[in-house]
Amino acid sequence: MEKFSTIYHRACERYGGEEALAAKLSDHYIGGVDFGPAPMRDDRWLANFTMRIFQAGFNWSIIEKKWDGFESAFWGIKIDRCAQLDLYDMEALTSNKAIVRNPKKIKTVAVNAQMIQAMRDEKGSAETFIRDWPSEDYIGLLNYLGKHGSHLGANTASYALRFAGIPSFILTRDVTAALIHAGVIDKPATSKTAKRAVQAAFNAWTRECGKDHTYISRVLAFSIDGG
Repeated sequence: MEKFSTIYHRACERYGGEEALAAKLSDHYIGGVDFGPAPMRDDRWLANFTMRIFQAGFNWSIIEKKWDGFESAFWGIKIDRCAQLDLYDMEALTSNKAIVRNPKKIKTVAVNAQMIQAMRDEKGSAETFIRDWPSEDYIGLLNYLGKHGSHLGANTASYALRFAGIPSFILTRDVTAALIHAGVIDKPATSKTAKRAVQAAFNAWTRECGKDHTYISRVLAFSIDGG
């Protein structure tokens, strides 16, 4: 496996030096709706998950422009109310032009509200549950969200976590290509074994450079053609 220093220097060469890469790393899209600084309330976590789910496969800016409509349609994103979403609510929501009327994605709000209720019961809040999860087992957190939530696949969950300030690697096409180039995996990481290998690589690179998963993930993306 390549050392992170090798990957970093390759990224620097691609962008014209350390200063140019630093500028590139500081210039990135972080989402147009501010859910507030940490600590985030449970309702803001549900709002964050919901936004990323509706943005998946869709134009992100459209969801952002409609977001006030989502807040209103889902009762201010109140956790306990959203967790009780029923057939009558579904009828009203799928007729509400203020939101994107995708029934499958609308149903995720209830499931994810119930997941946050469970986090609250276990740790006092989703904030504590998520931020206390060790970064050395980031894959474990993604697995939890994927298992107990709805439509929170690895990349959707990772975007939600990153926008909330959680150190996160996102297995985009470019990051995956960089991981293959670095000798960590030989194809997209879909198996448990491959995911463990990715986690181990990020943990090793964190120990090497002292940077978090977000930084390392972004350098990987910039180290490869197309990044």
